[in-house]
Amino acid sequence: MTVEDVARDLYGLAPADFVAARADRAAAAKQSGDKQLAAAIGKLRKPTLTAWAANLLSRAAPEDVAALLRLAAALAAAQRKLSAEQLRELTAQRQQLVNALAKKAGALAAEHGHPVGENVVREIGQTLTAALADRDVADRLRAGTLATAASYEGFGPSGPGLLAVPERAMRPGRAAVRPPDDSARRELREAEEALETARAEEDSAGAAFEEATGELSSAEERVAALRDELEHAEQQRQFRKSAERSAKDELHAARRQVERAERRLAKARQRAGDD
Repeated sequence: MTVEDVARDLYGLAPADFVAARADRAAAAKQSGDKQLAAAIGKLRKPTLTAWAANLLSRAAPEDVAALLRLAAALAAAQRKLSAEQLRELTAQRQQLVNALAKKAGALAAEHGHPVGENVVREIGQTLTAALADRDVADRLRAGTLATAASYEGFGPSGPGLLAVPERAMRPGRAAVRPPDDSARRELREAEEALETARAEEDSAGAAFEEATGELSSAEERVAALRDELEHAEQQRQFRKSAERSAKDELHAARRQVERAERRLAKARQRAGDD
């Protein structure tokens, strides 16, 4: 078994069950003698609600996720051909699919007892979009093992499938509309993710502490039991030692009695012969 196998199981669980299950799997690996696997399992981060919902989507609708990820190759091909019209069509298709899948992930989360708000649905969409530009995010999405939300802010070589699409020529006299500065929203999202990560690490540390405390308690109970057992064994040893001394004394007494009886018999035979 590998940490990837364990991760696929753990990230399919509800967030509330993740920490306890991770501790159980790490303990099992440790008990089996694979300390390296146990350490790797212990480092798996508890998924944020956004990541969990995206993982849920990849497990419930793998074909839809695969269709989305195939768009990355189509967008890259359109870019290489410098086909602005095709890029516009594929970009529109991508956005429609991302929006539809993000909403579907939100609905799946609600069905599993964790309804999410618009912010989480938007973050799911950003994560799906990032998967088109980042192969690592795509692989984790495909496997259903995302731990945090992902985003792709830039355009260019690191994200060939997400290049900006040329707009149609603007009408004369119309001023370009600058996109709103979303740095504050991005900073808020990053702070929220940092808080969720910190909480996940706190949960992990708490689980490790509880596990260590439980192991210490078990060890102390075992030591106490062994001490009681040792005390009982010592008492039994003293009793057996006393019984051995008594038996030895009885044996010596019996031998002396035998010796006396043999001497008496010899004398009796001697007198009988004289007569």
